[in-house]
Amino acid sequence: MRNLLNFLARYNNLIIFLVLQGIAVYLLSTGNNYHNSRFVKGFRSLTAGIEKRVSTINSYFQLRDISQLLARENAALRTSIERLSASSDQLFFSVTDTVHFQQYTFTSAQVVNNTLNRQKNFITINKGSLQGMKVDMAVISGDCVAGVIVGCSKNYSVAMPLINPDFRLSARLRKNGYFGSLSWDGSDVRHVTLNEIPQHVTFGVGDTVETTGYSAIFPEGIMIGTISDFEKSGGDFYKIRIALGADFRKLSYVTVIGNLRKEEQLELENQFQ
Repeated sequence: MRNLLNFLARYNNLIIFLVLQGIAVYLLSTGNNYHNSRFVKGFRSLTAGIEKRVSTINSYFQLRDISQLLARENAALRTSIERLSASSDQLFFSVTDTVHFQQYTFTSAQVVNNTLNRQKNFITINKGSLQGMKVDMAVISGDCVAGVIVGCSKNYSVAMPLINPDFRLSARLRKNGYFGSLSWDGSDVRHVTLNEIPQHVTFGVGDTVETTGYSAIFPEGIMIGTISDFEKSGGDFYKIRIALGADFRKLSYVTVIGNLRKEEQLELENQFQ
């Protein structure tokens, strides 16, 4: 009580001023139609501004749910496109064939761990064998190559990303189809190196590099990145520096691709090795 009395005694002039000012504003707004309309309009503008800011804040906190929903829808659309493109090449298919000659499946997953500063980096996602994940499934971020699944538990999977020195991938120049071997030298998480491109091949900075489809893991034509620099190396080949399309510093959701025909392909190829 004493603190309240001390506060009132200390700020009594300010309190009286604010009370009188409030009474004056009330009398002005109610005693004159013009001032009343201006007051109401100003108050509505103030409340509208506050509501807009509150709505913006709520939308920000909903971004995670929205991103997750978009990732799921994107995976579903990829699967639908794969089914339609595969079945369009067939004259007939059985109504009991639920995949209509589909080769690839697409599933979204959330990244729960991602390393950048290690020599052998890895990505952990929140889906495992119970959700259909298997070793050697491809992982993409957006429309760009991110990595490949190397281990699964019941509810989690670990992927080896492009920025791991053990990662190898067959990659080609979209411009002319020449292909080589892609790897990471451990120096920069934004770039990888493409080797074994002959020096008579014509290309330039900014050209797109993509998957060849020669492996049983990645579909053909998925973007890896663009050429940022190149130089001649020994043996009449180029050493090409590739700026990655996937930004590993802000991975949030990825798409996991499964090849339904992988086992068949590998089984046949192993007979001739």
